[in-house]
Amino acid sequence: MKGRDLSAARRAGPAMAAAVLSAAVLSATAGAATAGAGTPAAAASTGGAAHRCGPRAAYVVNSFSDTVTPIGTATSKAGPPVPVGQRPQAIAITPDGMTAYVVNEISGTVTRISTRTGTAGPPIPVGYYPDAIAITPDGRTAYVVNSFSDTVTPISTRTGTAGPAIPVGDYPQAIAVTPDGRTAYVVNELSGTVTPISTRTGKAGPPIPVGADPQGIAITPDGRTAYVANSSSDTVTPISTRTGTAGPPIPVGRYPHAIAITPDGRTAYVANGSANSVTPISTGTGKAGPPIPVGQFPWEIAITPDGRTAYVPNYYSGTVTPISTGTRTAGPPIPVGNYPVAIAITP
Repeated sequence: MKGRDLSAARRAGPAMAAAVLSAAVLSATAGAATAGAGTPAAAASTGGAAHRCGPRAAYVVNSFSDTVTPIGTATSKAGPPVPVGQRPQAIAITPDGMTAYVVNEISGTVTRISTRTGTAGPPIPVGYYPDAIAITPDGRTAYVVNSFSDTVTPISTRTGTAGPAIPVGDYPQAIAVTPDGRTAYVVNELSGTVTPISTRTGKAGPPIPVGADPQGIAITPDGRTAYVANSSSDTVTPISTRTGTAGPPIPVGRYPHAIAITPDGRTAYVANGSANSVTPISTGTGKAGPPIPVGQFPWEIAITPDGRTAYVPNYYSGTVTPISTGTRTAGPPIPVGNYPVAIAITP
């Protein structure tokens, strides 16, 4: 069995176990977030879901519900789920806030959702087992990471068509674009590297070695540093985007899986899956602060544009935990769908 198959089995294994072991969690999340998900009645009820959540919403991807749940950030209330493709894994929102792009792993597609109406458009075919997505700051291109194809597919947001795939490293898992839009950085889990791609030429540069099994990446607002979460090293590696070199790794919690950076660039928040916590890192000093307890197996993290709140989807809990960045304390969890794996917030 190839390394990529082992990695996929590692991720599928806990999910299958959770289906048996967490019935209590799933029943607790029943209701508006999960009732009738995927049924014609549920699909009919999604019109205007995003609008009813208020002017700003966090969109949560529910992997085993095949839905996306909008949450009003002002109210912490979940709206009706929006049906998407099979086994959705990632989401990104255009800079104008009008469209969410959802990556469907099993379907091998990307679904566009209108944030105004809460309705999904026709799926866009991409590569084999897509797992991550990022959109350029000008909103013109979405880059989709295809984990089993070892490629990245660019999609024109104007036409909804996919361009030629760009080869990267082994089992790519995450992607982030620099604020100037010139470079996309792709995390290759089984290669233990990060591949820079020129968005102008579509060409990949030399891979940058990081830690073991990297799975998450975020770039500071000034574009100078990319931070990479290394899941098997229990560390975060800073990369200078100017020189393409990695700095000393920063120890965090067990199985760091995702990372997000505050709009002021001062703090990186790392979701530690096996530690059920989030670790704040000072980007100025490179030092980690005390971990913040959240739900069971935090899988992703996103921060509001005003920088006041970080939202953390908890995979096994079927919830999202809001964290106040001012006090670094967690608020009451918000029930969503089954096995939430990704989140994005409208501008």
